Amino acid sequence: MHIVVTGTRGIPNVMGGVETHCEELYPRVAERGFNVDVIRRKSYVNDGLKEWKGVGLVDIHSPKRKAFEAIIHTFLAILKAKRLHADIIHIHAIGPALLVPFARLLGMKVVFTSHGSDYNREKWGKGAKAMLKLGERCGACCANEVIVISHEIDHLMRSKYHRNDCHVIPNGVSQPIHYNDDDYFKTLGIERKKFILAMCRFVPEKNLHHLIEAYKLLKAQNQVADIQLVIAGDSDFEDEYSTSLKKKAKENGIVLTGFIKGAKLQSLLTHARCYVLPSSHEGLPIGLLEAMSYELPVIVSDIPPHQEMGLDESCYFHLGDINELARQIQRNIESEYHHVEYDMGKYNWDHIANQVCDVYNQCLKQRESKR
Repeated sequence: MHIVVTGTRGIPNVMGGVETHCEELYPRVAERGFNVDVIRRKSYVNDGLKEWKGVGLVDIHSPKRKAFEAIIHTFLAILKAKRLHADIIHIHAIGPALLVPFARLLGMKVVFTSHGSDYNREKWGKGAKAMLKLGERCGACCANEVIVISHEIDHLMRSKYHRNDCHVIPNGVSQPIHYNDDDYFKTLGIERKKFILAMCRFVPEKNLHHLIEAYKLLKAQNQVADIQLVIAGDSDFEDEYSTSLKKKAKENGIVLTGFIKGAKLQSLLTHARCYVLPSSHEGLPIGLLEAMSYELPVIVSDIPPHQEMGLDESCYFHLGDINELARQIQRNIESEYHHVEYDMGKYNWDHIANQVCDVYNQCLKQRESKR
């Protein structure tokens, strides 16, 4: 069976939740005997790869402009999938899903994965939000099969679009690899067990500005001692928010690593005191899953996707409450360095890959039964 994937900027080593999802999932799908091609956006990759871990990589031009790149790239990807005689095209995220009806008109079978209601993200204006809502509707109503990464999204699909047959398949996380990169820590000017970690894209809905304000408050009260705040990540598009965030971070002695993966990130996860995610909007954050896999104490906002993960109540703080966030961080600083054991069973990528393959087989059987 030939699966063509679009809706991601690309794999491997491209920043973003959907990108990490695809990077982990599709080599495992290929291992299970499927022929998989991932359509990548040329502006995000320059590795020259044509294949990676059994997955074909097809690069197509797209303008690197926030408002247009996803829809233009998806249009071209669908045409490419048609020429490749794909059995199924798998479209990720609600923006690209705007073109699910187009793929169906071309006679293609479509699997659509919703990673969350992106129109709730603060970076989008009214016009973009309207198009994203339409994309969600097109994906929900027109795809042959729909995958959602959380029960919250499943409820939305049922109540808003009467789509009652969605497959709830969460994001996953790999087995943690514990690593010690002392040279990297020296470069950053940090020490093991003496830093708090955040890792995400620099966009408003992640509320990293709240985290910086909470840390600033603790510094003013002389509560952080020698504990530093490390933020791993960057922005896709440099804008006023990301520029301002970096400026505030540097003014307050916060360590910015930029976008990192591999040994550097593994070292941070191995030796952090805790992980903080103050977001106002999420689907099912892979960064949080990674922190949990390393048994880090976590401090997260009390939004529904975080609550769905069933963490202890002590892990949550009220969204936007900087004082409460500061108190949570202070409690971690004052406690002994420790780890927390979480139940990560349902976030196993191998199990997730089996579930996705079952969806593909179900989708193809529908076509064969109509012949």
